[in-house]
Amino acid sequence: MIQANSSVAILGIGTAVPAFKLEQAHTSMRITEALQDYPDSARWAKRIFKQCGVETRYTCEPNLLEPADRCRYFLQSPSEQWPSTAERMETYKRESVPLALAAARKALDDANVPASDITHLITVSCTGQFLPGMDTILVSRLGLAATVNRLPLNFLGCAAGLRGISLSKQIIANHAAAKVLMVCVELCTLHIQPSSEREALFGASFFGDGASACVSGSLEHERSAANGAFRLGADRSVLLSDCADEMVWEVGNFGFDLYLSPNIPRLIGRYIPEQIEQLISEHGKPELWAIHPGGKGIIDTLAELYGLSEEQSRPSRTVLRNYGNMSSATILFVLSEMRQGLMERDAGPSNGLALAFGPGLTCEMIQFGYVPSNQRREAQLNEIHV
Repeated sequence: MIQANSSVAILGIGTAVPAFKLEQAHTSMRITEALQDYPDSARWAKRIFKQCGVETRYTCEPNLLEPADRCRYFLQSPSEQWPSTAERMETYKRESVPLALAAARKALDDANVPASDITHLITVSCTGQFLPGMDTILVSRLGLAATVNRLPLNFLGCAAGLRGISLSKQIIANHAAAKVLMVCVELCTLHIQPSSEREALFGASFFGDGASACVSGSLEHERSAANGAFRLGADRSVLLSDCADEMVWEVGNFGFDLYLSPNIPRLIGRYIPEQIEQLISEHGKPELWAIHPGGKGIIDTLAELYGLSEEQSRPSRTVLRNYGNMSSATILFVLSEMRQGLMERDAGPSNGLALAFGPGLTCEMIQFGYVPSNQRREAQLNEIHV
């Protein structure tokens, strides 16, 4: 699927999560308690928390672990104590920076690329903003050159991480010496609403906090990263018509208000196969599937349409189960989980497809190929020789 002369690749990946873990069963119990005056909403919340495919998530907000009557983000708390959007943005500014730095440093180490070699910095987030922005802090704290090209991608939703990867590929394709660092940080749990509305409860059931980063560059003389690389191929971005109201993310007085239509998996099943076929028609069905776990229904829909095995959907389901949906940061968690599995079973080169979806509805796709590390390939050759 990936052209042999394609030299652009993800050379290193880093991920990070906050210290506080939300156990799904415990969170469901506390939200149900907070909704005791709204029995229909409480029953619905209990069901969706159980069925959404999440077991644990992480949050930067320790108050979300408090009992229902002391949690300021739940409906049972007095309205004058609900955190305002301004307060949530202060928390975002304080808590996002350490996560972004941790993920970025891991990605640089994983790629074995010094910070001074980075020519372009892409920063991605849709759960908070401040100025001077995250990009300026990363430049000074990571030791990037003051002249590094800074490209913020803000408020593009869950698809933004994959859009950033495609943008990295385009930059390197035109400037072979470029090294691009992309950093995604999302603190989704800051926007849990004190509400009994189903839309708000649905978002509260599976979003989590996390940061991810990757370093992309050219694979020089077939040199791959120590832990293997993902060679990048053709990409495709499409905005589906008449779907703008299916996924909405707006600024409210108490954080950002999210609406996710229950029709999204059905719409993906209806419109996305045509887009996938146009991208992969010349090369056949991919072996590896990196599906952004925007919800269990999205994974289920694509798995059924393409007859995916348990192993093919495992990286996406594992990330959803252990971390929830971390918006733009999630796709690199999926690729990291996939790479770990490929390394553990000593897999050889294989081709894949990554997909993510965002407001619009937007679909981002890119072909990729897994390239084992030089050390592993040398071991395989020695084994064959023996």
